[in-house]
Amino acid sequence: MVTYAPDTVRRIDLTGDGRDDYIVDFRDAKCGERESTYCGTGGCLLNILVTRPDGSVRAVFDGYVRSYTVVAPAMKRGASRTVRFDLHGSYCGAFGSQACVKEKAISATPFEFKKP
Repeated sequence: MVTYAPDTVRRIDLTGDGRDDYIVDFRDAKCGERESTYCGTGGCLLNILVTRPDGSVRAVFDGYVRSYTVVAPAMKRGASRTVRFDLHGSYCGAFGSQACVKEKAISATPFEFKKP
């Protein structure tokens, strides 16, 4: 049985359009007694979903991150928010334990991080 932490799904307007978008962080999800089902050396599974004008939801990110921070939005109305991702070092051409930070302004366009 899979159990989820109360804060697994975070509702937040990431695109600046006034609609709730969602960050689904599997860091504290458990499958039975296994606590690391959704995590590994590259971090834990994270999904970002944005709500489109017609009310449908679109997945724009599905990957493993060590942690993330939503950066304060720009001061202008309708500005999208930037998310700062702490990734496995290999995404920056380094090794696993080395720091690798990437930032991405969130929109309705799917994205992924690629290793060099």
